[in-house]
Amino acid sequence: MPVNADIPDMDVVFCGEPDRATEIGTKGVGEIGLVGMAAAIGNAIHHATGRRLRSLPFTLDQLL
Repeated sequence: MPVNADIPDMDVVFCGEPDRATEIGTKGVGEIGLVGMAAAIGNAIHHATGRRLRSLPFTLDQLL
């Protein structure tokens, strides 16, 4: 099971001007970067186990 320590170092890049709507001027990516995450994890589970899980959340009892 992957954990936070498995994630490589990230590079933070600031683009354009600071966002005046937030206190520290940061701009968020929001859900756009997360949309395909569940599908990618589901495909990884399928490739590793041969079992296609079709409901969230993915749990160990679904693999049995």
